[in-house]
Amino acid sequence: MSNLPFDRHRRLRSSKSMRDIVRETHLHTEDLIYPIFVLEEKGKKVEVPSMPGIHQISIDRLGEEMDEVVELGIRGVLLFGIPDHKDAVGSEAYNDDGIIQQATRFIKENYPDVLVVADTCLCEYTDHGHCGVIEHQFVDNDKSLPLLVQTAVSQAKAGADIIAPSNMMDGFVTEIRQGLDEAGFENIPIMSYAIKYASAFYGPFRDAAGSTPQFGDRKTYQMDPANRLEAQREAESDIVEGADFLIVKPAMTYLDIMREVRDRFNVPVVAYNVSGEFSMVKAAALNGWIDEEQIVLEKLLSMKRAGADLIITYFAKDAAKWIQR
Repeated sequence: MSNLPFDRHRRLRSSKSMRDIVRETHLHTEDLIYPIFVLEEKGKKVEVPSMPGIHQISIDRLGEEMDEVVELGIRGVLLFGIPDHKDAVGSEAYNDDGIIQQATRFIKENYPDVLVVADTCLCEYTDHGHCGVIEHQFVDNDKSLPLLVQTAVSQAKAGADIIAPSNMMDGFVTEIRQGLDEAGFENIPIMSYAIKYASAFYGPFRDAAGSTPQFGDRKTYQMDPANRLEAQREAESDIVEGADFLIVKPAMTYLDIMREVRDRFNVPVVAYNVSGEFSMVKAAALNGWIDEEQIVLEKLLSMKRAGADLIITYFAKDAAKWIQR
């Protein structure tokens, strides 16, 4: 045996029980938020081709999905609506009888303990697929804000527990906070998509939500993937304006950003494990190239380790099953 001094780190890895008691990061079912895509059509449950296992679901079949969510112990769902009607200003987003509003009422009436997070954006409801009002082929920031406020208030009236604005308009948090407060919803928190990059990882989501832009792209309002300091400015603005949670999106390829946000701001940080990140793993697993369970749990743990308090993920149901085994 060598006489040279060295640390015996392996002592704390010697057995599963030993590894378990010294584990620093833990993933719990209550950390997970499950996204659901709700259709206005009746009797529908349509698998998204680019997202194996993820479906567009009509309200009359939403109970099937929610029963499983509750049985697995998942505490929150994030709702996206797919309306029958779209127009230039996304009017179905702020229709009090719109698809998200109907779905929210259904869930709160039948599953009152499940937290409903309402995605607050216009892209699923506009015929051009952008997140705001278009003027001269450009998204007009200030003309979009009142419509986003109307959407948030309508969602809160329907019973949403958390408003999650994802539009990336400047000033959206302060405008929505003021609108909610004036409508008597001062206790409804805002889960801001504070840091949302113009990422190539969103492709499958746009299939699921029917929100692909009909022209141009979203680079004038979503962030450049090359920028780190800009993320801090965006997060700071949203905190000052009244955000209660900060989302970092995407998650897997922006763990450095998540850690900086966690270190700097004392509010819950939410990782969004986006559709492209989901679909790549699913494709590899279906081809037998990887162990899906081990890969997914490692990915989700990396997000917790980087500072996420909550994780929005399409793997929520699978992960809940694996965690509870």
